[in-house]
Amino acid sequence: MIVGIDPFSDDEPMQVYQNILKGKLKFPSTFPKDAKSLVKHLLVADLTKRYGNLKKGVKDIKYHRWFKNFDWKESLDLKLSPPYVPKVKNKGDTSNYSEYPDSPELPKSIKPEQDVFLEW
Repeated sequence: MIVGIDPFSDDEPMQVYQNILKGKLKFPSTFPKDAKSLVKHLLVADLTKRYGNLKKGVKDIKYHRWFKNFDWKESLDLKLSPPYVPKVKNKGDTSNYSEYPDSPELPKSIKPEQDVFLEW
């Protein structure tokens, strides 16, 4: 959302799925360093190492350097203005979302040792 693409993006829909399964992240050079750190911590496949799941719970996220100037109290009190409000034409308007067409091909096989969901 920061730069308009997800970290698993690719031109080919099937490659997006493969990137997700492999945990392969891509960040554009314009992606802020602190945000990159936070996103990487949130997308760790191993639940025992993922932010939000560690000993400090949500505090690992709230006190991450990306949020150093964020006022959580104002957010809780609903006093913050959103940084951006998308224009919506009607209730069913999806024009603010990218399109991901269905693919007729099956995903490439991955080796069991690369399957992050095998034990899940």
